Amino acid sequence: MKQFYYSITLVSVLAVLILAGCGSAPEVNKEASTSAIRAAEESGASKVPSASLYLQLAKEELEFAKALAANDEKEKAESMLLRAQADGELAVALSRSVKDKTEATDAVERVRQFQIDNQLPQERK
Repeated sequence: MKQFYYSITLVSVLAVLILAGCGSAPEVNKEASTSAIRAAEESGASKVPSASLYLQLAKEELEFAKALAANDEKEKAESMLLRAQADGELAVALSRSVKDKTEATDAVERVRQFQIDNQLPQERK
């Protein structure tokens, strides 16, 4: 009978330990911030001075968030990941705005050249 109680106690203790191990806090989600950084790199943010600043900042914030997560500072890590995501998205927007501005300037120049090329000889004087 004692052996039965010992077995029940042992099984109960093991069950509690297993459940306690499963109840640990979930890992922080780095996916959104890494996606924003990847998008910034693909949009050419490193070639645009204002965008490259925010891209570098996003990378540094991501690394800092990883360190915070490793030290079980989940809330601070999540906050830092949000900052990294925002800075990555800002780098994308800045790099795209520079590209859009360049494309618009080129389009205006092509239209001017088209108008010059298509003027009648009398109008060119």
